[in-house]
Amino acid sequence: MIKILTRLSVVLTLLSVSAAGNAAQLSTDARGAIPRDVQQLVVIDYKAMQNSPSAMGLRDRVMPPELKQLDEALNNSGLNDSHDVDQLAFALFRPSAGSDALWTVGVAQGQFSVEDILANFRKKKIKPTMVRTNSIYPLTRSGMVLCFVDPSTMVFGQKDAVTKALDARDGGTPSLLSNGIMMDAMRSVDSDPLWSIMDSKGTQTMMRQLMGEAGSVTDFDVVKQRLQSTWYSMDFQHGVKFDLTIQTGDSFTAATVSSLLTAAVMLRKMSGSETEKQALNATSIGSDSGKLGIHFASSDAQFSALLQSPLFQSMVR
Repeated sequence: MIKILTRLSVVLTLLSVSAAGNAAQLSTDARGAIPRDVQQLVVIDYKAMQNSPSAMGLRDRVMPPELKQLDEALNNSGLNDSHDVDQLAFALFRPSAGSDALWTVGVAQGQFSVEDILANFRKKKIKPTMVRTNSIYPLTRSGMVLCFVDPSTMVFGQKDAVTKALDARDGGTPSLLSNGIMMDAMRSVDSDPLWSIMDSKGTQTMMRQLMGEAGSVTDFDVVKQRLQSTWYSMDFQHGVKFDLTIQTGDSFTAATVSSLLTAAVMLRKMSGSETEKQALNATSIGSDSGKLGIHFASSDAQFSALLQSPLFQSMVR
């Protein structure tokens, strides 16, 4: 569970997590600005993140310097992220079919004061470059750029990634809307305040890292190709709750991976601290009808202690 929160849910732990019961749903315009070949998508109810000490503790522990620079660059542009942004989405995607490279693009939804922000750019003599009819503005020295595709949707990130997103949005290349597997996974969680989905490659990578030594056994090599997709959600409203589902397509694969993952948890318990053991004891694993399920729940105090543990520190190093 901690592996998922840290190593693989990079974009989640880079910025924030959700605390309230408002759904973090993406508009059709936002989904259309995400390239089709997504390995992982994370969507966050940004408005609610400051309501939970656990959520802010997680953010402060794992937010890297690069994202702090982006946060500062957005603020310097005139965007007030505390008031203007409602939802944030981050997509880890392959720039072309069959590529092993992974790029990241961000999509923000909210009620933006576009005219004020553009006036601030003009005042600072920041000029856009054009991609068809889209104006792309640099964000100071961060190397990031942003583009308002409409008054309530902003795309940002490295210029090449943003250009790929605009290609998808303008219909030049396929978008997330044409990815049936990921759209199906999204329907299972997109009414939750924070959620994420992964494709088969993302799921395989997640499980390999999650299981550690247990992932080197022959059984995992046999079943890994049958891992189809993953979706999970987190809730910080009353303590910390985490629910994850992996779609495998058949009961044998789900049961096998459940057994391997249970073995990995037992292995970690043998060497973990008392805090880590409590966290692992609060994690349940099971399978049903071709799906593997993982559930974790703790109090805010328990989660705060877990953030200080060697296990957590080793995951984010």
